[in-house]
This record gives sequence, structure tokens and C-alpha cells, in this order.
Amino acid sequence: MNKNPYEVLGVARNATDDEIKKAYHKLVMKYHPDRNQGDKDAEEKFKEVNNAFDILKDPQKRAAYDRFGDAAFAGGNASGANPFGAGANPFGNGAFHFNMGGGAGMDDILREAMRGFGFDMGGGPTRGADARRGRDLLDEVAIDLRDAYFGTTHTVKFTTNVECDKCNGFGTADGKQAPKCSRCNGTGYVRAARGFFAMETPCPDCNGTGHKIDKKCSQCDGNGVLRKTRTLDVKIPAGIEDGTRLRLGGQGEAGQNGAPAGDFYLDVRIRPDKRFERDGADLITRVDVPFTTLALGGEIEVDTIDDKKLSVKVPAGTQVGEKLRVRGHGMPTRRPGGFGDLYIDINMPVPTKLTEKQKKLLAEFAGTKSAKKGWF
Repeated sequence: MNKNPYEVLGVARNATDDEIKKAYHKLVMKYHPDRNQGDKDAEEKFKEVNNAFDILKDPQKRAAYDRFGDAAFAGGNASGANPFGAGANPFGNGAFHFNMGGGAGMDDILREAMRGFGFDMGGGPTRGADARRGRDLLDEVAIDLRDAYFGTTHTVKFTTNVECDKCNGFGTADGKQAPKCSRCNGTGYVRAARGFFAMETPCPDCNGTGHKIDKKCSQCDGNGVLRKTRTLDVKIPAGIEDGTRLRLGGQGEAGQNGAPAGDFYLDVRIRPDKRFERDGADLITRVDVPFTTLALGGEIEVDTIDDKKLSVKVPAGTQVGEKLRVRGHGMPTRRPGGFGDLYIDINMPVPTKLTEKQKKLLAEFAGTKSAKKGWF
């Protein structure tokens, strides 16, 4: 039985998409295999968190779970092809569709209710090549702000189903697609009318594949896929924002019987930086400036995120807490050649050790009219 995705992520049933996303990112970082090597419990938690997020991030899957609970994904199938899982649903065994005849009013209601669950009121559950499409894969990486500035490449190593190179994914000995099953005419299902419902079950002759393989591939035993370890280089673009999800089409798990592969997704998190705070495309850095420079004006040297040294003018009378703006030294933007700005947050250190001469000079200054107006 599937675990309650709301409980797994620790969110309420009326949680917003942002709340769900934040909870997911927090937990997936906590239980990520890279941080918990050899910890089987953490590995299981990591899988549970990803499965829960896979359901709640998708409006259709979330609606299916809210209405039918665990039965919506019986058998652990959250792929969206059939919300009740392969060969199981709360109305009995096998997939089903409603045959409403001429009842237009009820037909419209049921069609609207079931459309989001992968069912077609006129022709049975949606399927075909896309129904056997490979699973999507998801990984997450945490990078430094500096890497987000320049862009970087993240290498992922994972074990998954890949297309059999001997049979081109068809599972046949000759590497060609097997002929359509004569019993189901390539649909993969056989139908039997049962009163109000038209029930459909996987074809027993082709096991629901829609193709009858007479001689199986010796390498994959007719499955069309093999279990292998893959290495994937994912380019992370310069200027990427925290929480961005990158998609690599067709780089997920291989489909069966020549069906398309799934996609690979990479969620990118950006670690907090000690020197810079990010605000969209702008960066903020805090700089200590001597009292004399604030009062009289002068120049300060400021480090940038790309390791440059900037000489920045400080106007006379600048106050603590003011921000000086330096254009074009923030994060890269989507506009070619575009950059955000760098803001310098002015801070003033207070000396803790003074010489007698310094104390005397400060005391004299404190007695002046200017100082009494608020300088001290």
C-alpha cells in the first residue's frame, strides 16, 4: 500500500504548490544518498519522498489521490497511465470505461471526472506506445552561488533500464518489431461487456504488449530493456535560480517494446553564500566602512563574485544601512550579455581598543556642536 504523500512530506491536504515544493526540497536534501551512504533507512525515505512529490506536484495525480486514496495508485503505479494501477482499481479487476449510451447529462459529468485520470469515456483507457513509455527519473544537486554565476556541469551516475542494443528495444531475436497480436489487434487489451460497464483486461496472448514475440532476444529475454549503470552529464546554465528543475528529454528510463524513453529531471538547489545574498538577478554584499570615510567621503575596495576588485566611491555623509549600487556586477540574466546589479550594504565597525590620544580626540569631538546634532 502506498504511504500517504501528505504525511510523507509533512504538509496539510490544502497545502499550496510552494509549500509542497519547499517540504520536498528540505526532505530530499536530508535523505539524499550522497549524504547517507550505506544507510538503507535513508535510502527508503528518499524513495518515499520522491514518490510522494511525484504525486502531489501533478494536479491530475493529486486529484486522483484526493478522491480515491491509495486505490488511485494500487500496485505502486503513479505513472499517470492508469490511476488505479495495472490490473487493479476500486471497481474490480482490469481497466474499465463507462458505456453511457444516450445519457448525455450523466455522461458529461463522468467524462469530466475521469478525464484527468487517463480514461476516455468513448474508447477505454488511454494507452498505446505512450502507456509503456519509460519512467521519468529525478535527481537533485546542491551547488555554490559561484557555480550558479558561471554555470557548471553535474555528472549523475545511476542504474536504470536501458534499451537493449541487440534487439533495438523490441525484444525480438531479429531486432525488428514483432507483428501485432491477432487476438487484441495490437491494443494489448481484450474487452468484455458486463452490463453497465465494458471491462478490459490485459490480453493473455501477448501479456498486454500488443505484439506477439515468437522468438525472444537472447540478451534481454524479450523484455527489450537491460539493467545498466549510466553516466549523464547535465549542463547547469549560468544564472540559474534556486529551485529550478532542468529537463533532459528522452534521458530517463527506456520504454518497453520500442516505446519512447522517459525524461530525466534535475532539481538544482543553491547553497547560501557567506559573502553574497541573492535577490533575483541582484547581489548584496555587506562591507565595513570606517567612520571617517562615511563622514568625509572616499573610496573603498569591494570584492565581486567573479573575483574582481572594484573601487567604489563613498559619498560624504553616507549613513550606516544605506546601499550603494554598482551596475552590471550581479548574476547573469536570461537576456544575452545581461547582468543584475551589485548592492553594497554599508556597515560601520565600532573600535573596541583605543589609545589615550584617540580617546581624547573623540572626547573633544563629542563636545562640538556638530557632534551634538547627532553624529554621536
